[in-house]
Amino acid sequence: MFDDFFLRAIFAGVGLALTTGPLGCFIIWRRMAYFGDTISHSALLGVALSLLFQLNLTLSVFAVAALVSILLLFLQRRQALSADALLGILSHATLAIGLVIVAFMSWVRIDLIAFLFGDILAVSQSDIAVIWGGGIFVLAAIAWFWRPLLASTVNPELAEAEGLRPERAKLFFMLLMAVVIAIAMKIVGILLITALLIIPAATARRFAGTPEMMAIFASLLGAIAVVGGLFGSLRYDTPSGPSIVVAALILFIVSLLPLVRRAGTPAAQQRGQSS
Repeated sequence: MFDDFFLRAIFAGVGLALTTGPLGCFIIWRRMAYFGDTISHSALLGVALSLLFQLNLTLSVFAVAALVSILLLFLQRRQALSADALLGILSHATLAIGLVIVAFMSWVRIDLIAFLFGDILAVSQSDIAVIWGGGIFVLAAIAWFWRPLLASTVNPELAEAEGLRPERAKLFFMLLMAVVIAIAMKIVGILLITALLIIPAATARRFAGTPEMMAIFASLLGAIAVVGGLFGSLRYDTPSGPSIVVAALILFIVSLLPLVRRAGTPAAQQRGQSS
C-alpha cells in the first residue's frame, strides 16, 4: 500500500518521538529551551569534523554536543556571564565554526539543507536500528535516573540535602540530550530538533496530572505528530521534517482551545509556571 521508504520514515519518526517526549518535559520544567537550540546548533560542527577527519557521523555529533554541554557547565560555575549569554555565544559560535569548516572543504559536496532540515524519507534500516537502539538506551537511562532528575528539577536545594547531587543529574540530562541530538539530526534536521522536543511536551502539559503522565503523553503526541506530518507531507508534497513540526504545532494549538479542559498540574510543572 505504501512504499518501503515511507514505512521506514514512520517507524524511525515514531521511535524518535517516543524518545524525545520525556526529555522535552524536562526541558520545559527546567526552562532549558535555549539550551536545546545550543546543542542542536553544535551538531553542524560535529558534521563538519566528521567529514574533515572521516569519522562516524553520529558519534562525531554526540562528541561535540557532549563537549559543549560540559563546557557550558564549566563556564556557568565560573559565573563570568549569565546562562543565556553563554548559551548564545556557544550556539552561534559552534554553528558558525561548523559552516566555516564546511566552506573550506571544497573537495566535499555537502547538502546543508538536508542537515539543517532533515530528510526522514531517506532513512535506512541501519538508521532505524540506531534510532531505536539509542532511544531504548535513553528511555532506560531516564527511568533509572528518574528520581534524581525530577527532584533536582523541582527543588535543587532539597535534592542536594537528600544527597541526590543535582549537578550530576544536570550533566546526566545534558548528555542524554546529546545522544538524542545525534540520532535525531538526520530525521528532522539541526534547526527543527528543538521544536520536536518542546512542542509535544508543551501540549502534553495541558492534559497530564503527574510528571510521569506528562512524559507518556508527550511521547504519544510526538508520535501522532510524526505520523500526521508524514501523511500531510505525502498529501501536499511539502518537506517532511517541517511538516512534522507543523503537525505538532497544530496539536498544541488545539490543546489551547477553551473546550479542552486542563488537567491538574504536577509540582514540576507548577515550578515552571511560577518561575
